[in-house]
Amino acid sequence: MDYFNNDKKKAMAKQSMLLCCKVYISESRNKETLDSIERAARQDQETVIVNKFKDHEYNRVGYTLVSYVAHDSIGCPIYTPLHQSVVAMAEVAYEAINLELHCGAHPRLGVIDDIVCHPLARASLHEAAWLAKTIASDVGIRFQVPVYLYGAAHPTGKSLETIRRELGYYRPNFTGNKWAGWPHEPETTLAEKPNEGPETVSKTKGVVMIGARPWIATYNVPIMSVDFSAARRIALMVSARGGGLPTVQTLGLVHGEDTTEVACMLLEPNQIGADRVQKQVEMLAAEEGLDVDKGYFTDLSPEMIVDRYIKLISNNESP
Repeated sequence: MDYFNNDKKKAMAKQSMLLCCKVYISESRNKETLDSIERAARQDQETVIVNKFKDHEYNRVGYTLVSYVAHDSIGCPIYTPLHQSVVAMAEVAYEAINLELHCGAHPRLGVIDDIVCHPLARASLHEAAWLAKTIASDVGIRFQVPVYLYGAAHPTGKSLETIRRELGYYRPNFTGNKWAGWPHEPETTLAEKPNEGPETVSKTKGVVMIGARPWIATYNVPIMSVDFSAARRIALMVSARGGGLPTVQTLGLVHGEDTTEVACMLLEPNQIGADRVQKQVEMLAAEEGLDVDKGYFTDLSPEMIVDRYIKLISNNESP
């Protein structure tokens, strides 16, 4: 569906009425599957994949998609190419990936683990929430997958972390530090009622979280040790939950044969940024006698994403 010609698309990009969807999928090792998912995302040339981050050890990939949002005569959002692009990706993912056969070192509860919508530039959180709820309705009904809304898309603003804890997201079920198959075998009845979709789960598809929130940064710090317990202790002490840095959420995870990682979500990156997280991890690791490598972001900043989108949409490209 092409509402605008190329000149108008460029003008809209420059005006920056943009929304961003990050789609996290439980697969990183099957190139054919990833290629198929990306082809689905690119069916509408007005949706641009501005970033892709895949992790072999986590067996997880994250796509960052951007497009414009159109409004009706009174300013309500009515259309964005992101809607159908994300649904098309979901269709391919659910057909190609079997959660029962999936194993990785990152927690997940579904073939599609998380879809988060962010406003960019002049767009609002209200518009991001509209998109999240629109996608959630389609995914729940069309693919018969339980959907849990969070953040601005949830009726009471329930947080992603709260929902994940209620569903046992953080408890590994394989070798003490990995996640394999549907983690609550043999249960298929969900402990918490979903916002969309069925109340029982298909073990091949799992469930999905879909939400809207202000921008967050994801930053991972490698620890040069296989001591999973130490990584978890450090992660907890870095986090707000453990009395560490405010607005920082963390996970201690195995990452390969010789390292672990503190995976961080910076909920207010302009207040508590990666430098403070890095220093805190280094200090706590030193107390454990462990070395730390330089951390890395798994996505671009909002400013970089907008710049890349404008460049790619003008050239009709994707990375």
